[in-house]
Amino acid sequence: MLKTSLTLMAALALTATPVLAQDAEYTLRAVANSNENDEDYDGLQVFKSYVEAASNGLIAVDIYMGTQLCSNGAECLQGVADGSIDVYISTSDGAAGLFPYVQVLDLPYIMADDRVAERVLTGDFPRTLRDMALEDSGGMLRLMTIGNTGGWRNFANTERRIQTPADLEGLKMRTVVADLPQELVRALGASPTPIPWPELFTSLQTSVVEGTANGITDIMSMRFPEAGLQYLTLDNHAYMGAMWWMSNESFMSLPEDMRRVVVDGFAQLQQATFASPKRKSIAAYEEFVEGGGDLYVPTPEEKAAFAEAAAPVYDWFAANVDGGEEILATFRETVEQAEAELAEERARDTQ
Repeated sequence: MLKTSLTLMAALALTATPVLAQDAEYTLRAVANSNENDEDYDGLQVFKSYVEAASNGLIAVDIYMGTQLCSNGAECLQGVADGSIDVYISTSDGAAGLFPYVQVLDLPYIMADDRVAERVLTGDFPRTLRDMALEDSGGMLRLMTIGNTGGWRNFANTERRIQTPADLEGLKMRTVVADLPQELVRALGASPTPIPWPELFTSLQTSVVEGTANGITDIMSMRFPEAGLQYLTLDNHAYMGAMWWMSNESFMSLPEDMRRVVVDGFAQLQQATFASPKRKSIAAYEEFVEGGGDLYVPTPEEKAAFAEAAAPVYDWFAANVDGGEEILATFRETVEQAEAELAEERARDTQ
């Protein structure tokens, strides 16, 4: 009996021992230009754990956080294209230089909440973007999934509470270099000022800019309240989608059963990044308010006024982005279908 128990314990120990990286037949180099406190890292940890276990150690995943292998979206995506990087996460603005139509995810006030966003992003819409990107990249860049990186974008500033679009009038708002966020800020009457992320704290502190549009976890992890950012309006104008890219050559070089493992790994990663910002935002909001921050939730009427003021952005997107009108129509249809399905489910669940 004792011998049997010891044999069983030894077998369990062997199955629980991670397979060493040198035993793997394939190694995936995964990059995220963030830190280990970020949702991207949470997702990569889940991806690594799943893929290495489900492949029985045939695939190893090496994680590179920060700028070890590349420093920005354009450089990192080039690394994926030329094969020096296998997996990379970008925001839509980080990929917009190559694929302008991915900015459709940043169009404001289209998706209402997390359930709608998650229904859309677990459906066929990301596959539509994947097919477009594969064609436009000559078969080099494959969009594997779209998760979340920081919750929802909200307007925050150093000057005053924002309750209506008129309250944004004249504010110098930090944006990324991509066109769409700048068009949104102009439509709302503010002044867009492109500022690199690492420079934003000092720019707020010195009034180079007076506001930004970010999620609460990013605001608190970067300690922006210490730079004077004290007003936050939860208008939830854009879901902060995280686009996970893979070298199509690396993916297609895997045996079919291993490709299935990687696809399932990205599904696990997506779910982890959906959940992580929700949990982390609880403490972040508490810290913001405890530090004297002003947190405001617009009324439905006020939020409708923001959406109305932002309407020119949709026209700009349709007119200025190649294929913009078609992808916007597809996106709206997908969102409407998700809303209808959720409404039916809620009705059934509340009876």
